[in-house]
Amino acid sequence: MKITLRTLDRYLLREWLRVFLITLIGFPILVIVIDLTDRLDTYMARGIKPGAVALSYIFDLPEKMFLVLPVAVLFATVFTVGSLGRHSELTAAKASGISFHRLVRPLFGAAGAAFIAGLLLGEIAPVATSRRLEMLGEKAIRSTSSRYNFVYRADRGWVYAIRALELRTREMTDLMLEREGTGAAYPTIVLAAQRAVYSDSGKIRPRWTMVRGTLRYLAGNEPGGETAFEFDSMQTRTMTERPVDLLAEPKAPDEMRYAELRRYIDALTRSGSNAKKLQVELALKIAIPFICLLIALFGAPLAISSPKSGAAWGVAASLATTFIVLLMFQLAKAVGAGGVLPPALAAWTPNILVGVAAVYLLRKAPT
Repeated sequence: MKITLRTLDRYLLREWLRVFLITLIGFPILVIVIDLTDRLDTYMARGIKPGAVALSYIFDLPEKMFLVLPVAVLFATVFTVGSLGRHSELTAAKASGISFHRLVRPLFGAAGAAFIAGLLLGEIAPVATSRRLEMLGEKAIRSTSSRYNFVYRADRGWVYAIRALELRTREMTDLMLEREGTGAAYPTIVLAAQRAVYSDSGKIRPRWTMVRGTLRYLAGNEPGGETAFEFDSMQTRTMTERPVDLLAEPKAPDEMRYAELRRYIDALTRSGSNAKKLQVELALKIAIPFICLLIALFGAPLAISSPKSGAAWGVAASLATTFIVLLMFQLAKAVGAGGVLPPALAAWTPNILVGVAAVYLLRKAPT
């Protein structure tokens, strides 16, 4: 009996993996072909070489595969389990004492592997997307050597307000650095200076030197809550950015990894900006791969709800479920960004609904 079970498990995993890979690779390629057909003339008009266009679409694959991952799990589960019902393998397995839950257990393990793959794709896709945009000339690249009247949100809660930055002289004028605090133990710091000069020559660690300014520590309404110092020249370790870093354009959310996006959201929140939409995007980086586990739990009993309907039933059920799940994720983005639900709860609501439906179908499935 043990040998039979191992053979059956291998058979199920082989069939599941075949459909999974066909869907995971085939759907993105289909989307890429459609997009290439629509935009090829635009790329050629920009003078982009065909080889660069082809390479850019290879870089586009990780993002497309990340989005299609739950769909691939659903198709693989529905078609693998559905074929067992259509060809009487499911009936034979039950007759030999193998329950439905035990029969499809290897598929849940495969869905777990898809979840891990989704987390990895979620980290690879932003880097590949950024590279693709650069290759196609769709990412803004600064060619100027100066920047005026801008705000830069740095790490650790610091916000820089800068009137002018000159890359050639590596100087800034009329700048203000601020870190919001919470009280006497962690005061607000405001550093204002007329000029700042960047130096990286010699053996001294690269750093900015502030010229003619004021440093203030603010501890709220507590007694002695403000302390101020004037200085002619002061070196700071707070600003670790190089002049060229301050000229860089901020990345779009889909070009940021999980940790990068979380730091960016923290900076926006500290500066008083509304970051709910980005908080939903951050939560979706985990929620989308995790739904692969729930999709497997949902798809297995769904496939045997009408076992004699054939492949057409599997395609129809999979496409309908895919449409509903994608629609729920889009609604989650809107609901979370609008503040109707907390961003994390909005992002995970489709998972909760699919999980409830999966438990219901598993309870109703004949074992």
